[in-house]
Amino acid sequence: MKIFIVGSLNMDLVIHAPYMPENGVTLTGSGFMTNPGGKGANQAAAVGKLGGNAYMVGCVGETFGKDLTDALESYRVHIDTVQKVEGSSGIAVIVVVDGDNRIFLDAGANGKVDAAAIDAALEQAAPGDYLIAQLEIGMDCVAYALKRAKEKGMTTFLNPAPAATLQGAVYGYCDYFIPNQSETEFYTGLRPDSEEHIAECAAMLKSRGCRNVLITLGTRGSVCVTEDGKTVRVPCEKAKAVDTTAAGDTYVGALAVRLSEGADIETAMRFAGKASAITVTRRGAQQSIPWRKEISE
Repeated sequence: MKIFIVGSLNMDLVIHAPYMPENGVTLTGSGFMTNPGGKGANQAAAVGKLGGNAYMVGCVGETFGKDLTDALESYRVHIDTVQKVEGSSGIAVIVVVDGDNRIFLDAGANGKVDAAAIDAALEQAAPGDYLIAQLEIGMDCVAYALKRAKEKGMTTFLNPAPAATLQGAVYGYCDYFIPNQSETEFYTGLRPDSEEHIAECAAMLKSRGCRNVLITLGTRGSVCVTEDGKTVRVPCEKAKAVDTTAAGDTYVGALAVRLSEGADIETAMRFAGKASAITVTRRGAQQSIPWRKEISE
C-alpha cells in the first residue's frame, strides 16, 4: 500500500543569537546549521523511517533541491514524484533566542505545486492507498489533492497546519482531520480543554463533513472521535522534551503507517504517541524522527 504525502519541502537555516538585534545592528550568532524540513517532507520522512511505503509529492528548486531530495531518499521515501523547478526551494530562516524561535519563510518552489503535479503523482495511486496533506502549499492544491484522492478511492488525512481558513468542501474530503489544540480552537472557536469541549469541537468538525476527528493534546495525549461516534483517548508517553520540532509531523506519519497496516485506531494512536515521544528527545526535524525498530526497543 502506498502513502502519498502532498506538501512542502523546506531547507531550514538555523542560527542561535543572544538577543534580537535592533534595526541596522549586526550581531554575532552561533551554532549555524542547515536542516531539511517542511511539514510535508517531515511527514514523508516519518512514514519512510517507520516502515511505510512513502511517496513525496511536491516541488524543489535549484537551490537546496538535491539536498532535500537526497535526505528523503535516505529515509526510504520515493522521490520520483517530486518535481524540480527553477529558482529556490522553500526556505525557513530560523533565529533561536533563549530557546524561542523567530521564523521567516519563503515558499519558493512550494508555491509552484499545482494540479498537474498532483495528477502526475497520483497516476501511481490505487484504491485503498493513502494521501496526507497539510497547509504549507497553496490551498487550492490541497483541496484538489484531497478531492482527487477521494475520487480514486483513497483514504485521506488532513493535518490543518499552519491553521488557515478552509474551503467548506475540504472537510468533506477528509477521512481523518488531525489538528492540535490551537488549530482546533482556530477552526471551532473552542479550546479543547475539557471532555465537554473536546466533544463539542469534534461534533462541529464532523458536522462539516470530516469522518474521523483526531485532536492531539500535547502532554494530555490525544483523542479521536470516530466516524461511528466512538471516542478513543490515549495518554501521552512520558519523555524529557529537548526540541518539539517535527513531533506533530511524526505523529501524523506514524498514525498513517499503522492504519495502513490494518491496525485499529487505538493501536495506531499509541504507536504514533511513542514515535512522537522519541522525536522530542532529540534536536532537529527529520533526523530526530525514530526508525521503526526504535519503537519496539
